[in-house]
Amino acid sequence: MSPSSASGPISEGPLTIAQLAELAGVSTATVSKVVNGRSDVSASTREQIEGLIRDRGYRRQRRPAKAAALIDVLFHELRGLYAIEILGGVQEVAHEHRLGVVLSEMGGRHVPGHDWVEEVLARRPLGVISVFSGLTTEQSDRLYSRDIPLVLLDPTGDPDRDAPSAGASNWNGGLAAARHLVSLGHKRIAVISGPGRMEAARARLDGFRSGLDMAGVPIDPALVRHGDFEIETGRDLAMDLLRRDAPPTAIFTGNDGMAVGVYHAAAKLGVRIPHDLSVVGFDDLPKAKWTVPPLTTIRQPLKAMGNAAAQMLVALAAGETLPLQRVELATELVVRESTAPPRA
Repeated sequence: MSPSSASGPISEGPLTIAQLAELAGVSTATVSKVVNGRSDVSASTREQIEGLIRDRGYRRQRRPAKAAALIDVLFHELRGLYAIEILGGVQEVAHEHRLGVVLSEMGGRHVPGHDWVEEVLARRPLGVISVFSGLTTEQSDRLYSRDIPLVLLDPTGDPDRDAPSAGASNWNGGLAAARHLVSLGHKRIAVISGPGRMEAARARLDGFRSGLDMAGVPIDPALVRHGDFEIETGRDLAMDLLRRDAPPTAIFTGNDGMAVGVYHAAAKLGVRIPHDLSVVGFDDLPKAKWTVPPLTTIRQPLKAMGNAAAQMLVALAAGETLPLQRVELATELVVRESTAPPRA
């Protein structure tokens, strides 16, 4: 099927960004970059799009002359310290540039509803930061067609090739957790990972597996569980692991919330942390140091991630070319009292 037959014939005369994208076989984001003079497009693609514009002309869609002084921030849910830390970083940049911040929340879903894009287009923000969530191709294309930049923060899936993203070095964090437990002498180590569909969860698990492989400690598939980053799930999966005939001597969880769930399961079963079981989390939210015992965890710089995403957005809105499409901030192992050598 030809491009024109997929969505009806393209009329003669100047073309919109969407029509140029259809004829060129590229995304509207790519066309928008060429139209706005961005350099991060391959020479062959740029030449193709510019040739279409020379032959047919370019019809700019009606849009306000100036964007509103707003940053739109989309969360899958506004709950807990994860969102607060990220918002703190976004707010720092917003204050510096005299911008307001508008929050949208999806009630736990990871893709916004149809009405969300309409609301964003009506607000005319400087740009959108999508946190731990994703947009459909149609939704992101509508933003790009109105020259509203999009930055993904801690994306849930493989980042859109056209959307810049900011996040933490999740793979290195998982690696550091594995090395720490192995250095203490643990060999029977369980993992309660986040959902496999989420890029961050996969990276943490892959890094952890790599750390064990490098140390010659193969991971037992029977000790790997996939959770959903919720406390209750961490508790339930830990109960199952700790009731095994040969329970693990250590558990690595994909976030601090599930680590708290492990604490609850251990308390219910009379398992002492760290005497009988070592626990390592991921995030280092403020509550981690107040658990009993204080939680060993991987710190991800949430506030700095929010700051980086907002800085990228402001640069894009100013027509600047980003030096990097992906900004990845370092994670850090924070050793507290929830890990110790296994009992003899």
